[in-house]
Amino acid sequence: MVHSSPPPATLDHRLQRLLLVAAVFALTVLVLQPFRSPLSSTSKLHSGVRFEPSSFDWAAVARHHPVSLIHELPTGPTANLQRVQHDFSGYRHDAKTTSRQQAVRAAFVQSWESYKKYAWTMDELAPVSGEGKNTFGGWAATLVDALDTLWIMDLRGDFYLAASVAARLDWANTTDTSVNLFETTIRHLGGLLSAYDLSKEPALLEKAKELGNMLYLAFDTPNSLPGFWLNFDDAKQGLQVAGTNDPSASPCSLSLEFTRLSQLTGDNRFYDAVSRVTDFLERTQNSSKLPGMWPKLIDFREESVSTETGFTLGALADSLYEYLPKMAVLLGGRSPRYEKMHRNAMATVVDYLLFRPMLPEDDEHKDILFAGDAYVHTDAIDRVPEGQHLSCFTGGMFALGGKLFNIPDHVDIGERMARGCAWAYNAFPTGLMPEIFRIVPCSSIDGPCPWDQALWQKDGDQRLKKGFANARDPRYILRPEAIESIFLLYRITGKDDLRDVAWRMFQSVMKATKTPLANSAIADVTARGETEKLDSMESFWLAETLKYFYLIFSPPNVISLDEFILNTEAHPFQRPK
Repeated sequence: MVHSSPPPATLDHRLQRLLLVAAVFALTVLVLQPFRSPLSSTSKLHSGVRFEPSSFDWAAVARHHPVSLIHELPTGPTANLQRVQHDFSGYRHDAKTTSRQQAVRAAFVQSWESYKKYAWTMDELAPVSGEGKNTFGGWAATLVDALDTLWIMDLRGDFYLAASVAARLDWANTTDTSVNLFETTIRHLGGLLSAYDLSKEPALLEKAKELGNMLYLAFDTPNSLPGFWLNFDDAKQGLQVAGTNDPSASPCSLSLEFTRLSQLTGDNRFYDAVSRVTDFLERTQNSSKLPGMWPKLIDFREESVSTETGFTLGALADSLYEYLPKMAVLLGGRSPRYEKMHRNAMATVVDYLLFRPMLPEDDEHKDILFAGDAYVHTDAIDRVPEGQHLSCFTGGMFALGGKLFNIPDHVDIGERMARGCAWAYNAFPTGLMPEIFRIVPCSSIDGPCPWDQALWQKDGDQRLKKGFANARDPRYILRPEAIESIFLLYRITGKDDLRDVAWRMFQSVMKATKTPLANSAIADVTARGETEKLDSMESFWLAETLKYFYLIFSPPNVISLDEFILNTEAHPFQRPK
């Protein structure tokens, strides 16, 4: 039977209804998109990322100082670690928060697109001159560091584009003769592992294992402790030795990445290597001049911590302490030594490194804290109230350890430290905290602290907000540590005003650092008016700073702290079930 065509009017009505349905569907997708967790979706952009081996196989290089495995990943049921995240049942992702989340995403997209246009496959974009530069071996540090941020922000097309490049990186293709072990581990190895944990792309894990085999050779020294640099020729010839004056954070902040690599590959060599460093830390914790802590610089060759006098949670030592509670999480609580070391270290920190600024009586932030330094002399301990942007991670560390190990006082200390860093942002004309600054301190962190005008005039910088003695290094280099702690405290306490704090910080960052291409480090946070741009955008801008800003404005199930633990470069690793 032949069907006759409908009358023209009927066709018009059907077409109109079809167009209306299509428009409603498209609008629904656009409206609901921000509310959908990008981690719960299965992307249809999967493009079969292909692994290509490097031109040199480090797995084939025999160790000149062979070892027998003495540490294997602990097995058995996970221990009863406390839940970390606040109970967000009833959470509603409102329009204001969605708008803020999308503003952060837009900032990321602009920086990423400029990196693609001007510095693709290079380590960093110079955001003022529009050039690319290599600072970490020429292995596309920004690209690898940003992989998981691309995934989390649901930029899946760009994720697979970048992943296809990352899976073909050649670790032998570099003009450098050595590699910074710490930075390559946290940025490249951590970036590949987290991208695999989120996407399950096998090629990324294969590339991470290949890099792990190269970095593993750094432990091929007479005492199996690594040096600061992995020198390629020395590694091939068996000439590497541990350092005699190395930053304590460098060999002691590799444990999360190497442990996760062992968990994912079943190869215990990587876990064994970093566990030997943990053995060293465990047996020397009470042998330093400030028992409970390790000094800024350590003689790893002689395995001694007893000569150096300086102690800090800032530069040179920071992530050593950060990784203690995080390792307890990644191992599912099966290794109690990390909790023990964390508790002992934080007890010493509270006694000797924490400071409260002296503030006027009408300042509503009188209860804030900062982490300073301590120097041990023969007859005294010199406590130095000098803060660093780097040490702003400690608020999150205290709060995380407090939740994990049921130490409520440490959650309170963490909040006071996180809010202290936010106060410091707000204290300067740009709304940003300097790299290094000094405060005029109270005599204790909890006792009475009346305002002393004479002391302020004697020790304070009258050009700065009351409470500050100086801004010794006034730069802001796009660092993430302050927003990292604000994010962690929000997820741990559920206090919604922390989101408003984060938004003010984000607006200040954008206003002071934005360039036509992306965002740049600036020379002076005390500047009034236009800031001097330093033409630098380190990879952590995309890997950490913008990720933390995005996550605090995302639904709490996006990278839940009860499902993931983040390394010091903000790369999320899946927690044991």
